[in-house]
Amino acid sequence: MKILVTGGAGFIGSHVCEELLAREDEVVCVDNFNDYYNPRIKERNIVDCLEKRNCRLCRGDILDFSLMRSVFEKENPRKIIHLAARAGIRPSINNPFLYEEVNIRGTLNLLELAKQYGIDNFVFASSSSVYGNRTEGCFKETDMVDKPISPYAACKKAGELFCYNYNHLYDLNCSCLRFFTVYGPRGRPDMAPFKFVDKIARGEEIEIYGEGTSRRDYTYISDIVGGVVAALDKSHKYELFNLGGANPVQLNYFVSLIENNLNKKVKIRYVEKQQGDVEMTFADVSKSREMLGYEPKVSIEEGVRRLVEWYDLVYNFRRNPK
Repeated sequence: MKILVTGGAGFIGSHVCEELLAREDEVVCVDNFNDYYNPRIKERNIVDCLEKRNCRLCRGDILDFSLMRSVFEKENPRKIIHLAARAGIRPSINNPFLYEEVNIRGTLNLLELAKQYGIDNFVFASSSSVYGNRTEGCFKETDMVDKPISPYAACKKAGELFCYNYNHLYDLNCSCLRFFTVYGPRGRPDMAPFKFVDKIARGEEIEIYGEGTSRRDYTYISDIVGGVVAALDKSHKYELFNLGGANPVQLNYFVSLIENNLNKKVKIRYVEKQQGDVEMTFADVSKSREMLGYEPKVSIEEGVRRLVEWYDLVYNFRRNPK
């Protein structure tokens, strides 16, 4: 099976590409290597994949419709995993027009090409942020999600609506996956898990917004990849799926796990909460369990241990401590 993976050099994308290649699918990775963070990180993410005979890389932007059409024309993929997006809650508040352009128009470009080229299955990476700001109860796919509190969240909800639209009008199979705080090896440097590990390892102060009592349903990368591949393999006309760890933990506890695994004392500065941040995320994964066979397997304790182990391997922390 030939599969197009957009954002394939990113954190989640590179892990997805590795899994697909390991089972001998053909992978066409599309990424524009933008400067949201150091592009060399993405180059490192994808280098092993590019050594495989069944992987090809297209350096390009999903906003370039002509380029993307040429990729479809040349490669003739049968399925799409659409992970490419402008990421980040807080940056979306500062630059909403960029997020609207990339995350909505870019998704629409791919849906239109999927329709034109008869794609069998379209898997769209959405986000738990669509649920808005809630303080209790687990999040179900049937919940109302009409109160996003950031442009990023609004754009992801718009992407889900366009997927529904293309299924309704053109019978394009679409699965929208709501990711819950993904972490693990090769995690994005702007996200708290990597940023905290890096700063604590270096003896630097970390900033915690609020009092550290916010709760997140952290989800280890291998669990996310398992859900993505299951959605790819089990085509549905149009479905929403939560992919989470189903175990929200306080930020203070998450930081303490990093501290213990690094065996370094953390220096914390508490600052005011940021616009767009939610108090809690909590995935109800019963639908994903039933329809995808999804089951989160990596506990938060084990996941943080693996993250720190990877960090040590890549950055030689224990051999070159600061």
